[in-house]
Amino acid sequence: MPDLELSIVICSWNTADDLHNCLKSLDAVRDEVSFEVIVVDNNSEDRSPDMVEQEFKWVRLERMQRNLGFTGGNNHALKLIKGRHAFLLNSDTIVYPGGLKTLVDFVNQHPEAGIIGPKLLNGDGSLQYSCRRFPNPIAAIFRNTIFGRLFPNNKFTKDYLMQDLPRDRATEVDWVSGAALLARREFMDKEGFLDEGFFMYCEDTDWCYRCWEAGFKVFYVPSAEIMHLIGRSTDKAPNRMIGRHHKSMLLFYRKHMVKKSPAVIRPILIGLAYLALLLRAFPYFVKNKLDVLRRVFKR
Repeated sequence: MPDLELSIVICSWNTADDLHNCLKSLDAVRDEVSFEVIVVDNNSEDRSPDMVEQEFKWVRLERMQRNLGFTGGNNHALKLIKGRHAFLLNSDTIVYPGGLKTLVDFVNQHPEAGIIGPKLLNGDGSLQYSCRRFPNPIAAIFRNTIFGRLFPNNKFTKDYLMQDLPRDRATEVDWVSGAALLARREFMDKEGFLDEGFFMYCEDTDWCYRCWEAGFKVFYVPSAEIMHLIGRSTDKAPNRMIGRHHKSMLLFYRKHMVKKSPAVIRPILIGLAYLALLLRAFPYFVKNKLDVLRRVFKR
């Protein structure tokens, strides 16, 4: 049995200030449970790796020569962990006291739990809907689209975000956000790490789907709280991230959803999904390009 309860894995790309705050919050709770921290720097162009090396000497730093993406960076660290369980943590998070111990106690008391997610809070303390039902085409039509803005209280978005879920007790859920995700070692030994076909986005959904398929369960544990600021590194390249997000959505659909349909219609379903996601992404591309032009003309 490993001496360390937890191996905390942080994949970072150009998030020096956020990463500094995240590591400070971890430093403040080092007496809660025994853990190590591995920071994988994805070839950042800011001062991130130097900052870690100089100010957090108790953290293991892995400097990548190229950007391996969220999955590649995390998988690099997962191959090095010494802890009993792994905890994927975004660099734009703040860990509150008691959170790590709550998660470790829960996983140790529930051998059926393969993946566990805490409650995530926005910077203003409001709730993030970080546990969700598996995606479906109808929810995608209403989630973050013009249809969602026209019908903000639609049933499909509410169901997808599990807005009806009790937030005062641990509950089985379809999937939890990879921004803060604890994975049991026995699950990883059986099923493997993140699928690197997902450069970023939907890799957490895929891992949770595979967790259920492997005979483990996914739990949301709201008594553990972590603040998550969302998109602090991805905002630096919005159109590239939109493209990758929709590409990952298509990959998840092809990998897990289409196989449930008769083989003869699968090419048609994939084609329709590709067209739908292209139409879904197009307004975002246009908006971001217009925002760039507005900033140029304001100078």
